[in-house]
Amino acid sequence: MKDILLVDGYNMIGAWPELRALKDKDLGLARDRLVEMLAEYQAYTGHQVKVVFDAHMVQGSGKKEYHHRIDVIYTRKNETADERIEKLVHDLKRIDTRIHVATSDFMEQSLTFGSGALRKSARELLIEMEVIEKGIDKEVEKTRKKQRSTKIPLSDEMAEIFERWRRER
Repeated sequence: MKDILLVDGYNMIGAWPELRALKDKDLGLARDRLVEMLAEYQAYTGHQVKVVFDAHMVQGSGKKEYHHRIDVIYTRKNETADERIEKLVHDLKRIDTRIHVATSDFMEQSLTFGSGALRKSARELLIEMEVIEKGIDKEVEKTRKKQRSTKIPLSDEMAEIFERWRRER
């Protein structure tokens, strides 16, 4: 089963404390940070992620970009993110595809749920992101420990010397 997560970008930015603080300083930076976070989500879960931003906040409306393997979609003029997400749910819905829509807009949740998508609030996605970050940290630490494990206890300095010797061969 293929999973797709459709995200109402400005809804997440307005709901997540880190992004809300960034938005007050630089909206573009908040958008970029959201895309980075969703890229980690995609890499960890294997879900395909598409984030939709309302065009009225950005120049060059109606365009689609690809950042960090994430589809970043800006709506056309006079089209809301909700409308584009509804269209995407309709276009992407297949028997072998499960679509999740992340928004805290109750009306949007109802409409997409009625179309067969699963709903996820901004808070639920944020909690899921925090769990994923902890999982990534554990994986990184486990990999670090594996790389350093030897049968003879060595100081970091000695391990570095041996590693340099190994690479020179």
